[in-house]
Amino acid sequence: MADPETRADPTVLLPEAEVRRVVDDLAARIAPVVDDQTVAVVLLTGGLWFAADLTRALARAGACVRFDALWLASYGDETTSRGRIDVHAPLQRSVQGRKVLILDDVFDTGLSLAEAVRIIREAGASQVLTCVFARKPWPLPRAPEPDFVGWEAPNRFLVGYGLDHGGAWRGLADICALD
Repeated sequence: MADPETRADPTVLLPEAEVRRVVDDLAARIAPVVDDQTVAVVLLTGGLWFAADLTRALARAGACVRFDALWLASYGDETTSRGRIDVHAPLQRSVQGRKVLILDDVFDTGLSLAEAVRIIREAGASQVLTCVFARKPWPLPRAPEPDFVGWEAPNRFLVGYGLDHGGAWRGLADICALD
């Protein structure tokens, strides 16, 4: 299973069944504060796996949100953030006057989430909520902190469930560490 570029097998930190439990718990907490006019905006690319699972879990909980995507990048194929955000694709639909729920895979530097919040506020959203599957510890204050966090992750290099290393490992059903 080892990728030749990493030369190490990933260590499972959160197995698939636990990932599902975290998603279902988030849906139960979010469903009461969204409605069918809320737009869930996934931050691509890593957030896609989480957003698909969460929006289905929200629908099972009776909250059928709308869906859009915003493609931002701060890592590229590197293992650390470049300290800037590139916007590869903007929103496809208007969020003017709507509640928006931003969905992302992991919160570490906070740069992507802060940029997404700025873009969506400037687009006229009436309210912006944020949700991340995992929050990693960070030595500096980050703003904004997510409104909803599924899992407090360790300070390790994570892959799987949308998280990647140079585009690899995203499809793993478990969340793993490569260090």
